[in-house]
Amino acid sequence: MFRRLFWLMIGAGFGFGASFWMMRFVKETAARYTPERVSADLAGAIKGLGTDLRAAVAEGREAMREREAELRSDVEHVDRGTSEHW
Repeated sequence: MFRRLFWLMIGAGFGFGASFWMMRFVKETAARYTPERVSADLAGAIKGLGTDLRAAVAEGREAMREREAELRSDVEHVDRGTSEHW
């Protein structure tokens, strides 16, 4: 009799815990997909993309300027007849 009662209580406790966890999981998932949350996440992602894009363009322009300076230096050396690469 006590063994059955013990396992009944174990099952009830497990069922209560699982249902509590499931309800919390469902509520958090539903809250994640509310229009306010989705729009806030999307706005944050777009701002981050804009920041990354500006940084990439700035880095590309800097690399372009450095390469252009190297090419101009090479052209000046060729014009003077003191080419290091040729």
